[in-house]
This record gives sequence, C-alpha cells and structure tokens, in this order.
Amino acid sequence: MKGLVFLLAVTYLVIAWKFWSGFRRTDFIQNRIGLTIFWPVMLISSGYRRNFSRAIKGG
Repeated sequence: MKGLVFLLAVTYLVIAWKFWSGFRRTDFIQNRIGLTIFWPVMLISSGYRRNFSRAIKGG
C-alpha cells in the first residue's frame, strides 16, 4: 500500500513538473501555480486538457 501511495505521489509530481516546465506553450497567462497544483481536477475542462497536452508533450 505504501508503495502505491509513493508511486502515485511521484507520478503526480513528475507530471506537475512537466506542466510547470511547459507552461509557456499554453494559452494561459497567469495562475501558473494553481493550474499546476490542481492539474488532476482541471482535466475535467476540455480547454485545459488541450493546453495541458501542449505543455506536457511540447506540441
């Protein structure tokens, strides 16, 4: 169980870091911290998903 929690935490942090690093590729202008921290919740929005994908993949 501890291993699963650790794996989920590491995955969350890696994806958050990739989004933070690629933020300039998005259409967003502000709220970089909030959008990075709450990325799992924000994926509900199709516009966010599109920008999230750009930030993560670099495209």
